[in-house]
Amino acid sequence: MALLDARARFNPDSYPAPVIGIAAILGDHDSGVHQHQRGQLLFTRQGCTRITLAQQLCLLPPSRAAWIPPGVTHRAVMQQSVDYRSIYLIPALCAELPQTTCVIEVSPLLRAVLEPMADADFDSDWQQGKFMHLLGLCLSEIRDAAQQPMLLPLPGDKRLAPLLASLEQLPPELQVLERQIGASSRTIGRIFQRETGMGYQQWRQQWRLMRAIELLATGRNISCSAFELGFASDSAFIAFFKEMTGVTPGVWLK
Repeated sequence: MALLDARARFNPDSYPAPVIGIAAILGDHDSGVHQHQRGQLLFTRQGCTRITLAQQLCLLPPSRAAWIPPGVTHRAVMQQSVDYRSIYLIPALCAELPQTTCVIEVSPLLRAVLEPMADADFDSDWQQGKFMHLLGLCLSEIRDAAQQPMLLPLPGDKRLAPLLASLEQLPPELQVLERQIGASSRTIGRIFQRETGMGYQQWRQQWRLMRAIELLATGRNISCSAFELGFASDSAFIAFFKEMTGVTPGVWLK
């Protein structure tokens, strides 16, 4: 187990053990673009992490976990103070786990096994005894966990570069985007459908949901979040959030 600070450079592939666990509390940390041969389960106990992939944006809120398969190029940006646990698994252990990056719900059992796995010494024996049992439970829980809609596909068409230049800002209404990039609504719709699998309005709503969760997870209240995301009232924001997730913001963030 390693306790890392924000300046630490950690390479899990440099260790021979099949499982490597770390624990850290980092603030405003940027991992830079990187990849490793191992699969990674990243669990945040508090705080919010934005993970950028080749053509996707992934948001990891508190009390959820991101599964990143072996060899996937990614960049993790942790906002404010993030308390996390990370488990790295050799490729042989990842064969039955999801083959694409995803955000999963963390069951009480998975949460319970992650702590001793993150605390384990780097030379622990994972082929027998307690650690073999913990590993088996961890793999089973990852495999069976429900996935959450925390991925936003990013279009690659150069005409949409201005839209993607700042993913912190609310994407404009379709009519405004037409004027900004000089393309018709039908052209924009075809681009988004082809490159993201959803229409522009659906893509914009998914952006709003992910940004809402990011704002709330980093301490913004409902009124501030509603204003930044262009909602006319707090109640309109709460109704949108419940329509997208099935629960209110307060329930979702518990």
